[in-house]
Amino acid sequence: MAIRFFSVTGEFGAFSNFSLHPIRVAGVRWPTVEHFFQANKFVGTEQAELIRRARTPAIAAKLGRSRRVTLRRDWESVKVDVMRQALAAKFEQHDDLRVLLLSTGTEALIEDTDEDVFWGCGSDGRGRNELGRLLVELRERLRSSRGD
Repeated sequence: MAIRFFSVTGEFGAFSNFSLHPIRVAGVRWPTVEHFFQANKFVGTEQAELIRRARTPAIAAKLGRSRRVTLRRDWESVKVDVMRQALAAKFEQHDDLRVLLLSTGTEALIEDTDEDVFWGCGSDGRGRNELGRLLVELRERLRSSRGD
């Protein structure tokens, strides 16, 4: 049975990039995974810092989706690795989240969103679900590092 997540208020809401779990990457504190991910579209620009300082993950997402500022050229080729890095930071830096992720056993993890066919399952359920796949990959890595 698959575990579906989307809203931060659900049982597995902590799997959402909008969950209020700060991360630290390369000595920089980010309020959420969403802040980190969106800012990485504009590395080395004022837009990146504006996103890092956004009051909410929703504002960070809106700023990151703006095309008034040019995306980094390699974004399409690095975005999955950026998300992988952010998720690793989140689940390695928050013991409770690591326990929650490991508690999902071998279940599929699905970001249940109609809007996104890359990171989520999309409206017809046939999306790529890259966020769910990365969480499963991380869960397996965490489990093997514990010796389970």
